[in-house]
This record gives sequence, structure tokens and C-alpha cells, in this order.
Amino acid sequence: MQSADCKVKSERLKRRFFSWLPHFALCSLHFALFTSSPIAAAAEPIKADILLKGGTIFDGTNSDSKVGDVAIKGDRIVGVGKFEVMSAEWEIDCTGLVICPGFIDLHNHSDSQIVSPKTRANVNFVMQGCTTIVTGNCGSGPVDCGEYLAKIDSAGAGTNVAHLLPQGSLRGKVLGSVQRKATADEVQQMRELADKAMRDGAFGMSTGLIYVPSSYADTAELIEIAKVVGKHGGIYASHIRGEGKDLLDSVAEAIKIGREGGCPIHVSHFKASGQDAWGLIRPAAQLIEESRKAGLKVTADQYPYIASSTSLDATILPTWSLAGGREKLLERLKNKEQTARIVKFVSERIEKSDDGERIRITSCEKHPKYVGRSIADIAKSEKSKPLDVALKITRDGGAGIVNFGMSEEDVRYAMTLPWVATASDGRAYLPSADKPHPRSYGTFPRKIGEYSVKENVLPLSAAIRSCTWLPADILGLTDRGRLAVDHFADVVVFDPKKIRDTATFDKPHQYATGLQYVFVNGEPAVKDGEATGSLAGRSLKRPDGK
Repeated sequence: MQSADCKVKSERLKRRFFSWLPHFALCSLHFALFTSSPIAAAAEPIKADILLKGGTIFDGTNSDSKVGDVAIKGDRIVGVGKFEVMSAEWEIDCTGLVICPGFIDLHNHSDSQIVSPKTRANVNFVMQGCTTIVTGNCGSGPVDCGEYLAKIDSAGAGTNVAHLLPQGSLRGKVLGSVQRKATADEVQQMRELADKAMRDGAFGMSTGLIYVPSSYADTAELIEIAKVVGKHGGIYASHIRGEGKDLLDSVAEAIKIGREGGCPIHVSHFKASGQDAWGLIRPAAQLIEESRKAGLKVTADQYPYIASSTSLDATILPTWSLAGGREKLLERLKNKEQTARIVKFVSERIEKSDDGERIRITSCEKHPKYVGRSIADIAKSEKSKPLDVALKITRDGGAGIVNFGMSEEDVRYAMTLPWVATASDGRAYLPSADKPHPRSYGTFPRKIGEYSVKENVLPLSAAIRSCTWLPADILGLTDRGRLAVDHFADVVVFDPKKIRDTATFDKPHQYATGLQYVFVNGEPAVKDGEATGSLAGRSLKRPDGK
């Protein structure tokens, strides 16, 4: 009797076990799918156009690196990690090299250069490993997004291009450069243009709140336009009103605009500028982190240098003096009362730059001999005062400058923050007599080679993430910025021992070393360390764009 009971119990257990097997199998499959690395084995042998073999793979997500292969077919990635290959037309030995996603430059000013026959190949950026740039930054650039993106696709570009609606140019289109509050009708016109830009594929809106006419918009006006951007899922990216002692108030304004506009908030070239502001980067970061904890999506970007770059006018002149354009500025400089106000303001700015020692001329059409020299040096050689040199340049048409205003400690701190992406704030260049900021040639190799590999300020996986997956996530790109099957084949191969920026402030037109291959949509933009001139880049559109 006892033996029969055992047999019955045994049969019941068997039936119960086999009835649960499908559920166990399904759970196991789910576990594997959700816990496996993006570097996974392919199910069937792969036919590839390009096989990057035996490299150290960083997939862009800050996960651990693994040695493996990357296969490209057409414009897509078809294999990552360990997989069987049926055939490959072009096999590249990547032993000892890093394979990672192409770098995404969130803050670029190549709006006109990327559609020019001379510079559309964007060589100084593909030679950094950039495969995508974002234009329309600091509130300046084309307002008609559809027309602009069509120009890019009509002839191709060296990199992919995403675009932000530039609020300063938008305001200029409706109001001109007057300094006054926009009327309700004018705000509505800007909202309608914003809606069109977003429908045409813009990824969001940018502001340049130290520049004219962007700076003439008050917070309420910006919120009204941001509401349109937010409705389409776009971001609000801002060159904030102040990066000096008013940094905290300016970050708070950006957060308010994004929150009330329903947009993710992005602070462009996050920094504390001017010696009297050094150290404010930490409380500014704390303010952002508090907003993130409260549920807002707030991010920033940074270039890894202690100098910024813009026009001399934007650096030393009060914004009110620039209303109406250069002709109006020159008229004001002939008015005794207004000149006195301008001179007082400029004098304070020059004094804060160590009497012009920190301000170096990068380009100056009327005075090319000034290029590469500081205002203090020019004043000394001409037996003049730095103030008088600055005003002379302004009256003669202005100049481009670099301003050595940040502390190295602040720069290093900012790059360790997990929500700070890498971005250049540069543009496409051809070598010339001008001496632009070296960031246009060296930003990404500098972040990776100097600060990560050499100085170990942040791990290599984190440095790569700041150049790849993080900017893709900020933009909302779901098929770029990561090495994964079915993602677009924007891929970089570099030598971690040799990747370095070589561009300097004295000799900026120099390409980085260590970049072996760069693929844009599966086409080689860099081969064996040399640019190919490929124009495989495309315009990118936010998903709800046409």
C-alpha cells in the first residue's frame, strides 16, 4: 500500500514538473534577454561588407569592454561580439585597438559650413571620430529646418547632421534685432514657426542668451515657444544668460523654461567663466542634480579646455549697445553719453581678463597682424591701453577671440558628472591664417586620450559614453550612439595608446593622432588614419518630423 502511494505521488510530481517546463523555459528566455550584454552572439552565420576583427569593444553604455568583432552590412551593424561569419568583403584586423560608436557632437556651429562645397566633408570633425553633429546652437542658424535638412541631403555631408531650432534667429525673423518685449501676435508667429520646424524634424530649440537678439527675450516669451517644442518631444538647449557669478540664477532659469515648457533641459558648454566664478560649477551641478531627483531630465555638455571662444563684441560689449546691428553700435560710439556707458562696461570686462591678457584674437579682418596675440600684448607693442585696443577693434568691425576664463579644476570636475556629455562648440574649418580655438580639431581625442587614458580623470568606458550613448539619449536617437545589431553603422576604431589631440592655441589646424578608421552609415570617412572625403552623412530628423 505504501509503495502504491509512492507511485501515485511520483506520477503527480512528474505531471506537475512537465506542465511547468514551458513556463520555466519562457522565464529563462526573458532573463537572458533582459540581462544579457548588447555584445551577443548572432544566431546564424553573417554575410558582411566590413568585418572589424578582434578589437576591444566599448558599446557606448559604460558597460565593461569585451574583445570581439563588429560586422557591417550596408549602413547597419549586423554583428557585435562573438559570431560566425559566412563571408566578409573587407576584413580589418583591430587587435589592440578600440572599437566604439561614432562620436556625437551635441554643440556644433557648422550651420553654413556643412552645406558649403568647401567644408561639407567636415574633415576636422571626422578626424576626431565624429559621425554626427548638432547644428542650430546658441540660438543661431537656419530657422527653416526642412529647407536646411534638404540642402544637406542634396549633396551629402561628411557627418550626419541633426538640427535645433535657433531661438535667436527665430526672434530676428519676426522682430529683427530690436530690444523690446514681443507682442502677443509676434509670440504667436514665433510659435507657428517653431511648430513647423519641429514637424520638419528639429530635435528641439536652442537659445543663446548672451547674444543679440536671443538675449532680448524674457523668460515668459521663451516658455511660450518651449511649450510648442515640448509638445513635439523636443529638448530645450541653452547657452544660459550668464556663466560667471550669475551662473546659479541662469541655470535656474533654464530649468524653469524647460519645466514649464514640458521639455528636457540641456545646458550648453557647462562651465564657470571668470576667476570670480571659479568653484560655482559645484553648486550649479547640485542644482541640476536636485532637479533630476525631482523627476526632470536635465543634462549638460562640456568641451575639455579652460578657454572659451566667441566674438569680441559678445565678450566685452553690453547687449543693449548691439541692438539694431553694427551701424547702430557705431552711432552709439559717436554719442558722448552712450559712449561713456559703453566704455565703463568694456573697461570692467577688460580689467577682469587680467587687463586683456586672457583675451586672444583668433581672427580679425581689418587687423590680421593681431591674430594669435592677446589684447594686452597688442597694447604693449602699440604703446596703448588694452581698453583703447579693444575699442579700436570694435570700431573696425570686431574680431573673433578665445578667452582663458575657466579653471582646470572645474573642467575636470564637470567631466566626471554622469549627465555631462562631450561637445566641441566648434565648426568645420579649412586650414588658414586664422587661429581658432583648437576644440574644432581636438575635443573628442582630448577627452579620451588626455583626460581618460593619460590622466585617468574618468574611466575610458565613461569617456566613450560621454561622446556616444549619452548624447544620443539626450537627443532621443534610438538607433545611433551604441554598438548594437540593427543600429546605424557609425563606428570608430582608434589606438588607445596613440589617441591624442595635437591642435594647440598657437597651432590649431592640426588633426588628432590615433584614429584609424571612422565609418559613417557604413562608409569609410577615415581609413588608415587619413580622411577619405566621403559624403555619406545624412540629415537626421526627430521621429515625429516628416
